[in-house]
Amino acid sequence: MTRIVDLFGEEPTISFEFFPPKDEESEQRLLDTMDELARLEPTFTSVTYGALGSTRDHTRDLVTKFNAEYPFPTMAHLTCIGHKKSEVLDLLDHYAEHGVENILALGGDPPEDGSDIGDFEYALELVEFVRDHPADFSVGVAAQPELHPRSPSVESDRKHLAEKLEVADFGVTQFSWGVEPYTRMVNELADLDCHKPVIPGVMLFINIHAMRRMSEMNNTAIPDDLWQRCLEVDGDPKAVRLLGTEVCADLSQRLIDAGAPGLHLYTLNRPTATADLVGRLGLRA
Repeated sequence: MTRIVDLFGEEPTISFEFFPPKDEESEQRLLDTMDELARLEPTFTSVTYGALGSTRDHTRDLVTKFNAEYPFPTMAHLTCIGHKKSEVLDLLDHYAEHGVENILALGGDPPEDGSDIGDFEYALELVEFVRDHPADFSVGVAAQPELHPRSPSVESDRKHLAEKLEVADFGVTQFSWGVEPYTRMVNELADLDCHKPVIPGVMLFINIHAMRRMSEMNNTAIPDDLWQRCLEVDGDPKAVRLLGTEVCADLSQRLIDAGAPGLHLYTLNRPTATADLVGRLGLRA
């Protein structure tokens, strides 16, 4: 397979994110979506990991399957909160044995009931743990352009992000609805002498109220003019999808023009909006 860190070059990367489905019908839809989007020749794909390891086995099996069946690498998301080091080591050993070379190392959310957080407290500890594995994984970390919901300040957030990136190979951001939060974050990292590639995330929304809910959860501001346009098409699924494609295609092009090394598209496990957007950008066949 291929280490993602080796794929950055003059042309922007294009990557797709999927989440583990909850039932057999959704599973088949994901497999069909992956088949369809594979024709677009993404640079890589990734599979998310549920809070406190709730999708551990499912994420592991999907990542292993996709890496074996497609010509591009699939990156495994891995959160550490709530895990013992032995559990993480078992996963890393499995990935190494099956040719998976890329890990997105995440902290994850602490248990709401105040129970044991496990052997890790911060994502940096997981990055260092993965780095110590003999398999020599390519390691990515998460970034939040606007501000992580649990960060006390922008200065603290950027300092910790720079510390993670110093050990990791690259970053992938949470989605935002404008270019300025991303470029500001990159400039703030540069001020800390951190120049690792950070790929902006773009969420391809197909439901207005789900878009708003996810934005609120991630501390992502929706510009007033965009929200007004969303309200004008709310209740018309086709119009919502077309608006989402238009908005995200424009945002994606402006991110690339601003110097982003690639785009990470949150597909919501559906192919149409992703295929439409990539077609508009002309990044792949």
